[in-house]
Amino acid sequence: MSTATHIEALLKARIGLDADAIGSGAVQRAVRERSEAVQAADTQAYWNLLHGTAGEFQALIEAVVVPETWFFRHREALLALGRFAAERALADGTRMLRVLSLPCSTGEEPYSIAMALLDAGVPAARFRIDAVDISARALARARQGTYGANAFRGGPLDFRDRYFTAGPAGYALDPRVRAQVRLLQGNLVDPNLLAGEPPYDFVFCRNLLIYFDAPDQRRAVQTLARLTMADGLLFVGPAEASLMSAQGLVPLGLPLTFAFRQPSPRATLAAVAHPPQVARMAAPPRLPRSPVPARPMPVRPVPAAGAPAAPVMPGHAHASELARIAGMADRGELEAAAAACQALLDRIGADAGAAGAWCMQGVLHDAAGRTAQAHAAYRKALYLDPAHQESLYHLAALLDTEGDHDGAMRLRQRAQRHIGKHHG
Repeated sequence: MSTATHIEALLKARIGLDADAIGSGAVQRAVRERSEAVQAADTQAYWNLLHGTAGEFQALIEAVVVPETWFFRHREALLALGRFAAERALADGTRMLRVLSLPCSTGEEPYSIAMALLDAGVPAARFRIDAVDISARALARARQGTYGANAFRGGPLDFRDRYFTAGPAGYALDPRVRAQVRLLQGNLVDPNLLAGEPPYDFVFCRNLLIYFDAPDQRRAVQTLARLTMADGLLFVGPAEASLMSAQGLVPLGLPLTFAFRQPSPRATLAAVAHPPQVARMAAPPRLPRSPVPARPMPVRPVPAAGAPAAPVMPGHAHASELARIAGMADRGELEAAAAACQALLDRIGADAGAAGAWCMQGVLHDAAGRTAQAHAAYRKALYLDPAHQESLYHLAALLDTEGDHDGAMRLRQRAQRHIGKHHG
């Protein structure tokens, strides 16, 4: 076995990194970079320094791990999180919600979570976010809380106006958002990760497990399950959904969220609010290895408090068809899903169960950036069912991005009145 192979094996043992997942060339480049930095004559000399120099292995990790993240990445997952968190906050007026972001990289994900919860109306005193990453360099950048243009991709970027201040060094994050996040160094491969912490309501671990081999993936999922409350939710990346299903976790079935729950009768938030609908949900098909959204998801503020945890499902007659369409959306097949949803709508017309189908069509148009069509679909759903919760909150989010904050607030108030009756 060559020295380079030994180094790859060491990275795999210590941090779970499968060199084949990123390409051996990436590891070799990192080794060359560190060898030059410590003036090692060759790879064997660097191997010796790697074992004998304090901090060198961490420096190698920093060279291998290249952050690739941005604010409000995979927007639909954050939209769903806001609804679920608001529902929990409304149902229990004293509970402190706990969220975990792992890996948190340079902070874009945990800070997006904080903004999403604040936008959803969850009081700052009612939630805390733990953000964990193996990279000390990434955590240091997260603590600075200043970001360049590359951290803001897609659009609209109205959250940037609310939570950032532009300056010569970039966009500085509002201290109120930073205060919600505790940044910690940790390693998912460590079986004792966060062993002293109680489990979390919501866990985000997106686009990390694809870099592990199968045995390490299974162990990592076990750790994530330990860190997630029995009635909590685990959010993963698009390419990791099939792994969750293979490990016995149950997909929630909301399009483009890639959210999973424990396989327990009390493990789903949606079942608490609307058990008949959740019981009818079918698991979406497994996903390919690489995420395939055709374009960046539009970024919108998450709806205000009180949105329900139920998935976008209509009556009994169409639930299985919408579950199939949701599976297509979860694979990134937005155009095919929209076409299938339209075919369903052409078939069922404006019957009593069509509001959920129109709402799903709105979600698909919204995700593909077709704002006018999304507007029309949400309003059609509300014409058929004026109290349709998902449509109220999705349309409110859409109005917010267009600057119609009064209209968005009126829709949220309608939804909250309905939720208040539900909990009254």
